[in-house]
Amino acid sequence: MPNDKIPAIRILMLPRDTNAMGTIFGGIILSYIDLAGAVEARRTSSQVFVTIAMREVVFHAPVYVGDLVTFYTETVRVGRTSITTKVTVQACARDDGGDVRLVTEAEVVYVAVDDSRKPIPIVQTDTPVLMDAESGDLE
Repeated sequence: MPNDKIPAIRILMLPRDTNAMGTIFGGIILSYIDLAGAVEARRTSSQVFVTIAMREVVFHAPVYVGDLVTFYTETVRVGRTSITTKVTVQACARDDGGDVRLVTEAEVVYVAVDDSRKPIPIVQTDTPVLMDAESGDLE
């Protein structure tokens, strides 16, 4: 994943996120993958989306307390009612000289829904909703 790409989210892993082995619990990473994918879906449309599938979740390396974990996203497919996103997760430990390692990848599928939670056609926004990388403000 290129370093010039804007991440969907970036999280510092805390002791509360660990499992019995002392590494970050996979379920915590999965929840952030879902959140990052939802951010990507919102870049396409401001509609309400629900998660319907996580595909091909592959854990390549463990994540440790103190790691800065970055979730990069891209839209893979926009269908009539669904959006498929790819989430690539990288970690950087504070004590390893800034080396970045790939820790997880996944595909997540979201469906646009109405107030009754019924699928509806996706209406793409003309201008993607992005964060300004320097100020953190919405553009």
